[in-house]
Amino acid sequence: MKYIKAEIMDSNKIHMLVQETIRTVYPKYYPKEVVDFFCGLHSIDCIERDIRDQAVGMLFDQENFIGTGTCMENHITRVFVHPGYQGKGYGSYIMQQLENQIARTYDKAVLDASLPACQFYEGRGYVTVRHETWDCEKGAVLVYGIMEKELP
Repeated sequence: MKYIKAEIMDSNKIHMLVQETIRTVYPKYYPKEVVDFFCGLHSIDCIERDIRDQAVGMLFDQENFIGTGTCMENHITRVFVHPGYQGKGYGSYIMQQLENQIARTYDKAVLDASLPACQFYEGRGYVTVRHETWDCEKGAVLVYGIMEKELP
């Protein structure tokens, strides 16, 4: 496995992986309006902005790009593993890389957890400190958790 910083030329690959993962996994948990909201939240423009800020990493298994993670200060965002590679420890590997990066400067990591990811984060020691909501189209409401973890 290799986890490296993304470059602007990688933005399309990252965008495609994120969008495919959202469109494959999230409909099991959320209505279409919320899935569409997530797709818009992780637009190519947002990914490119985060790459320019040196905040985006890419995980490769051999030659295959299989996952991504983003970290701004102590806030972890946009952790996605391609659906075909989920459940094999790749998400944990990305999280460990992000947590190691954060621990150099901060004593706590913070993230916004979607329903599909809550159990995963709990298994890594994150605790829900509160829930937030976001109103989407057609009366759909996104509910998500704000989670924290103390770092060594």
